[in-house]
Amino acid sequence: MTDIICCVMMLLERRIIYAKDIMVLTGRSKSYAYNSLNKVKEWLGKSKHHLVTFDEYADFHGITVSDVRTSVGTQ
Repeated sequence: MTDIICCVMMLLERRIIYAKDIMVLTGRSKSYAYNSLNKVKEWLGKSKHHLVTFDEYADFHGITVSDVRTSVGTQ
C-alpha cells in the first residue's frame, strides 16, 4: 500500500518551474524571473513555448534541485 502512495505522490509532484517560483526563490522582479527563464531556455536550445523543469533550472544555476524546491515550497 505504501508503494502505491509513494508512486501517486511522485506523479502529483510538480516538475515545471514558473516565473512566480523564481520570484519567490530570488526575491527579484517578474521581469527578472522571465529573463532568467529565457536564458535557461536559450542555454538548453528550447523554443519560447517549451517549459523549464526544476532540474533544468537548478542545473543551469549550479544549485541543487532540493534547494530550489524547498525555497519555493514544492517539496
